[in-house]
Amino acid sequence: MTVRAHADAVLGLLPGSLRVLDGAVPKDVVPPYVLLYFADADPELVDSTPLDGGSERFVQRIYVHSVGGNAAAARALGERVRTALLDQVPTVAGRVCWPIRREDGQPPQRDESTGVLVMDRVDVYRLESVPA
Repeated sequence: MTVRAHADAVLGLLPGSLRVLDGAVPKDVVPPYVLLYFADADPELVDSTPLDGGSERFVQRIYVHSVGGNAAAARALGERVRTALLDQVPTVAGRVCWPIRREDGQPPQRDESTGVLVMDRVDVYRLESVPA
């Protein structure tokens, strides 16, 4: 099991018609785009700890920034991502995945720090898996 395998499975669910960026925005890229960050955890759950004491459950949070030139564009991107990810069960070799769930979200936030209006909507999704 690798963090990269889970991230790749999520990235593979997003349609090719979206400009998807993994963890960084290259210089000179302008909206619209979707920027993803991945964070992982290995929670200790007493009821599911194997006899050998090893961690089995893996949790990955997907932080999605839907960035558009205005609030409507950011919302539209966020909805396209939601359609692509919510309730989907990705395939990760050697793992059994649960459906992706949305944990949190924020309305588009205004940013004019670069001199150009950019609206950024943030949604947080969760993917969990255990060994197959």
